[in-house]
Amino acid sequence: MMKIKTSRIESIDILRGVVMVIMALDHVRDYFHYDSFFGDPSNIETTTPILFFTRFITHYCAPIFIFLAGTSAFLYGSKKTKPDLFKFLLTRGIWLIFLEIVVNNFIWTFDFSYSAQIFQVIWAIGFSMICLSFLIYLPKKILLALGIILVVGHNALDNIIMKGEGFQDIVWYLMHQQKFLVINPDHVIVLQYPIIPWIGLIILGYLFGIFYQKDFNVDDRKKWLLRLGFGLIILFFSIRGLNIYGDLTTWSTQDTMTKTIFSFFSLSKYPPSLLFICITLGPALLFLYLVDSTKNKVSDFFLVFGRVPLFYYFLHVLLIHLLAIGGILISGGDWKNMILTADVFMEAKLMNYGYSLPIVYLIWISVILLLYPLSKKYMIYKSKNKNKWWLSYL
Repeated sequence: MMKIKTSRIESIDILRGVVMVIMALDHVRDYFHYDSFFGDPSNIETTTPILFFTRFITHYCAPIFIFLAGTSAFLYGSKKTKPDLFKFLLTRGIWLIFLEIVVNNFIWTFDFSYSAQIFQVIWAIGFSMICLSFLIYLPKKILLALGIILVVGHNALDNIIMKGEGFQDIVWYLMHQQKFLVINPDHVIVLQYPIIPWIGLIILGYLFGIFYQKDFNVDDRKKWLLRLGFGLIILFFSIRGLNIYGDLTTWSTQDTMTKTIFSFFSLSKYPPSLLFICITLGPALLFLYLVDSTKNKVSDFFLVFGRVPLFYYFLHVLLIHLLAIGGILISGGDWKNMILTADVFMEAKLMNYGYSLPIVYLIWISVILLLYPLSKKYMIYKSKNKNKWWLSYL
């Protein structure tokens, strides 16, 4: 890998690259695994250990990505004035929401009518950035308290369930309750990423950037990474063991040990529960500890994806969706069903489509290998054209 001069922190980019690669596995599963469009890989009655693990490992993607978005904002702001950072976060947040609505929805569905409007992780990052743009003016202690309250306390709202389609109901769905809205038979809206805990997470990620300031002692940072990483894992097992708070669903003893483990680790992602965040963020911090000064061919591989996350994100969804059209043709299905209009979901047209998990993993590896050279070229292009302001939005 050619040497590129940059002030970016490699361990953060490596972690981001790892989760981006893992994310592709989940999205390949979405498009290729049988029953993926209508089944639940976390359903303890129907899943298998490898399917459950395949879904569970991809849980790390969204929380780490949003947490590191906050960290990147702090590091960007350390070289800018607060008004400059405010402007960047506000405009980038608006830009990401636009990309979610216009670009991301299209490449996920290939539906020019936009009959299925899905608000996913790009929306969550964008909205969280807009909120963070205003919050950066608060003292850090108040920010820390607010971030903890939102992440730890939001599960106290789990019992508030809205069922209508009025303005207050929709605001609540956006804030804290995942909802599938059927506007009419030809138009559905999926509010998949309620944003209260995501805002808390980006705030904590922003404060986490303090550990990566140039004048922060490396040994002290590694001590904090160990403490926080193990602390979050211990907190997860402690609270989950009590089984009274921290997730939308409790766990229970099943008729087999395997199913009991599934039940214990079946956590709510929409919105992400306190326990979901603990068990994903804790290992991520330990990973940062392990790769703090790592430099080898493996780390360089993941570094490429971590430095061009938005470019990679849109490209990998587009590629996977195109491959899925080929996949449905090979299986003898109608390729038009891979244009994911509202009626495809409403009429369960993809109910009998799909491939086995080994095929899913093979396609995943192929996607990553295909995207690596393109991502690397774009990474080099960005590094050589830092004066082009618009590249920071891509």
